[in-house]
Amino acid sequence: MDIITIVGVGIIGVSLAVLLKQYKPEYSLAVSLIVGVIIFALVAENLTPVLDQLNLLLDNTQMPREYIEILIKSLGICFITQIACDTCKDAGQSAIASKLEIAGKLSILLLSLPLFQALLSIITTLLAA
Repeated sequence: MDIITIVGVGIIGVSLAVLLKQYKPEYSLAVSLIVGVIIFALVAENLTPVLDQLNLLLDNTQMPREYIEILIKSLGICFITQIACDTCKDAGQSAIASKLEIAGKLSILLLSLPLFQALLSIITTLLAA
């Protein structure tokens, strides 16, 4: 991941957004969204080594695959929700941003229910012994 490229895209995007906000505020929001997508794409293309390392660790610990899938999906929900919330806040819609945060938290809670069930099963087994 070339952080210089990512920072450069961010600085250029902010400069354009601030400049356009004076004359065409609707274009400023579009520039912010486009820059956000570009930065996300630049970061996402470098996730393969991280996922490979997680798979290696998972193979060594012999944990069920569904646990790591839940973790990765939860991280994805966090990132997407954060980007959406920040975009809403930039547009001056903090009420919508807070509702999106609640929706993201509920999505993660629903996604992690199988983990809670497995944990309760282990605790019940340990207490019964």
